[in-house]
Amino acid sequence: MALTVAELIEELKYMDQDAYVHFSYNYGDHWRTEVAPVVVGVSEGYVVDSDYHRMPKVVEEDDLYDEETGDIDPDVRRVVIIG
Repeated sequence: MALTVAELIEELKYMDQDAYVHFSYNYGDHWRTEVAPVVVGVSEGYVVDSDYHRMPKVVEEDDLYDEETGDIDPDVRRVVIIG
C-alpha cells in the first residue's frame, strides 16, 4: 500500500528535525547494493504505470492528455514526488 502525504507527515514529526533526508533503492548491481541519495526537493507531479519498468513513471505535462479526446488520460495520477 502506498504512503499518503498525511501518513508521511505523521511519521516525520517524530524524526530529528535537523536530519538530512535521503531515499533508498536497490542499485541493481551484482551485490544488490542499497544506495541512499539525498532528497533535494519535493514537488507535485504526474505518474502512470509503466509495464516496461514495472513501476510508475513520471509523465510530463505535455503528455497528460489523450490525443483523441483531449481529456486527461484516466491512467495518469497526480502525486507528490520526492527527489
